[in-house]
Amino acid sequence: MAYSPTQRLDAVEQRDQELVTGHESSLTRRDLGVNDVDPSLQDIGQTDQMAAADVDWRERAGIAERAVVRRHVRRVGGVLPGTRIGRVHWPRRAPAPLVPWHYWWQAHLLDCLIDAQLRAPDRVRAKAIAAFARSVRLRNGCSWLGRYYDDVAWLGLALQRGGTLVGRSGPSALPRIMNRLHDGWTEAGGGGIWWRRHDDFKAAPANGPAAILLARAGQSAFAAAITDWIAETLVDPDSGLVRDGVRIAPDGTVRAVEPNIYTYNQGVYLGACVELAARDGHQRWTDRALAIVDAVRQRLAGPDGVLPGSGGGNGGLFAGITARYLADAALRVPELAEATRELVFANAEAVWKGRAEIGGGPVFSAEWRDPAPEPRPGLPEGALSVQLSGWMLLEAAARLQQA
Repeated sequence: MAYSPTQRLDAVEQRDQELVTGHESSLTRRDLGVNDVDPSLQDIGQTDQMAAADVDWRERAGIAERAVVRRHVRRVGGVLPGTRIGRVHWPRRAPAPLVPWHYWWQAHLLDCLIDAQLRAPDRVRAKAIAAFARSVRLRNGCSWLGRYYDDVAWLGLALQRGGTLVGRSGPSALPRIMNRLHDGWTEAGGGGIWWRRHDDFKAAPANGPAAILLARAGQSAFAAAITDWIAETLVDPDSGLVRDGVRIAPDGTVRAVEPNIYTYNQGVYLGACVELAARDGHQRWTDRALAIVDAVRQRLAGPDGVLPGSGGGNGGLFAGITARYLADAALRVPELAEATRELVFANAEAVWKGRAEIGGGPVFSAEWRDPAPEPRPGLPEGALSVQLSGWMLLEAAARLQQA
């Protein structure tokens, strides 16, 4: 009997779940084969840490992938054939709310699926990636764009990295996304891209990923202008860390600096510097990359090298994003290789040691140095963002080990 691509994806997903959980009822199969209240998920255990040299990080990244996909990836609305989207909570909240729509979480889930495909190519996963990219647009009201410039930049990065894996989605979305980012730049506050449309805030999480995306697209001059603006406006002269953003007055001057320090802002600034160092070769990019890594080590990470968490919600993604760009720097800037590798592996060891084993798969802690509790209402560990962050970190470690 011949199977359509959609039927084959569903069959493989069901098979993978059976391998992970060991059993499945007809009731659980009705929603892509995941039982959100399976009694077997009540047993939680912690495992011992292994020395980094004895660890197969590729295997651990694969384990994380299977757990996140099994628990969170669904058809749009739970029913629409040929689609894939990330459910933002596990166990499932009943009824599942339609809002807020966590558009940028989906971008990072797509990025993680692409990481997995690069680590261990698989024809079925490749088809699922293409379906996922299409589904994000469908769920977003048949549009690639939104009010938030940071959201569209994150999705652009994932689609750009995906290349042919995302099918027609990349050629369809990327010109629109890059045009939107160009539209977001104004000279108010000395430059920079707005955080969202019709706002007074210009923020690092919009400008950092935009600079990376544009640099990779060959628009180095624009990417350099964005990154210079971050360096001149948002890097704190005392700590060397990137502050969150600036509020702009009606006359175009900076009204206030938002001083909050978030891990992912350091990561995207580092990522932009690394991209530009590879493209125009100016020494300031390498110097700034060295400075931000030193600031992260000395002033943000703990003495053990482990990055702080930022709770659940959007903050659940912050440390994982930083790990992605630390690994990228390790592979592309020789002067940073040792320091960034140490940070990535210190965090990977911590998140794996602190995981909880629930129903045959890991649940990662929102605070990587702490043991993960059982996900339940009010705790961040049930958020897709937190679990993506742990998976993203393990993919970063796998990438470094493979290299």
